[in-house]
Amino acid sequence: MKKVLTHDFFNRPTLTVAQELLGKFLVRSYRGKTESYMITEVEAYDGEKDLACHAHRGKTARNEVMFRHAGHIYVYFTYGMHWMLNLVTGPRDYPAAVLIRGVESASRQIVGPARLTKALHIDKKLNTKLLSQKSGLWVEDRGVRIPKRSIQKTSRIGVDRAGSVWAGKPYRFVVKK
Repeated sequence: MKKVLTHDFFNRPTLTVAQELLGKFLVRSYRGKTESYMITEVEAYDGEKDLACHAHRGKTARNEVMFRHAGHIYVYFTYGMHWMLNLVTGPRDYPAAVLIRGVESASRQIVGPARLTKALHIDKKLNTKLLSQKSGLWVEDRGVRIPKRSIQKTSRIGVDRAGSVWAGKPYRFVVKK
């Protein structure tokens, strides 16, 4: 059974959503082809107090989508060459999102947020859109449940600039192999 996840799923605490995204399916419809991948790795960015979060200095033109209601897509460009896919979580005006870092299907595994966006043709055209079949990107629950004992919690990757406390938070969640 496939169930498209809606605002209600994403409108919850960011750390809860991040963990529960593991085992859900990221579905991309692009140029007449639809592909789906089970989400296997994510990172949470939780509000203005989180110094690793893009919104820690307040609302800007770049991050304003994080202040919208849950279920929006936040795509940003980094290092002058890579797109990153984030799914906005929590209530409106609370800037939080989950970065999708890894997915897999029966035929391939995509590890790394830049590889993921490249493989799935995700770029700035999706930024600020809602997750939906209309936008061409959505998340489905297909009944896969990842037990807590099968989830590895680690610090986030590449956020050293946030200082040791925030860089060290166990906000990265990975399905153990």
